[in-house]
Amino acid sequence: MEKLIKAPLNEDEINNLRAGDRVLISGYIYTARDAAHKRLIELLKDGKDMPIDVKNQIIYYAGPTPAKPGKVIGSAGPTTSGRMDIFTPTLLDIGLKGMIGKGARSKEVTEAIIKNKAVYFGAIGGAAALISKSIVEAEVIAYDDLGSEAIRRIKVIKFPAIVIIDSLGNNLYEIGRESYLNESSNK
Repeated sequence: MEKLIKAPLNEDEINNLRAGDRVLISGYIYTARDAAHKRLIELLKDGKDMPIDVKNQIIYYAGPTPAKPGKVIGSAGPTTSGRMDIFTPTLLDIGLKGMIGKGARSKEVTEAIIKNKAVYFGAIGGAAALISKSIVEAEVIAYDDLGSEAIRRIKVIKFPAIVIIDSLGNNLYEIGRESYLNESSNK
């Protein structure tokens, strides 16, 4: 069964999500990759305002391709989340509540997810065209000079994802690996 959740996130939604839950996200989220994350952290270090308020927001680690005529956005598949790991704890500490990407996260990110009661969602790599169908609006908010890596505010309707790391630190990658090993040793 899939859970319907709204973005921005609220504490109740986050507390009810568990690793392995399939979700459909609707609302406004942001896209940002490593170059944009680096700029955001530099602004924070310099005591300057960021171009977006990350409080309760979800950042989707994606750099969408240009939209074809008549389309809102091009392919919008997830990028490897680990590239954002050096920036993520700081953003979680100032209120970010969700991230969407692909791949494992560092121990530091997992600890920051637990500390800040946040969640990490996985999107399916290789399904960029399918994912882009759930994006109904897109506008560049900051760093237009980064091209596909500019920060975009996108409206999604039933964006498909799965909870990889929940607010308690349960990690689907670890749970899945343990389950596989247990099944293999019982044969």
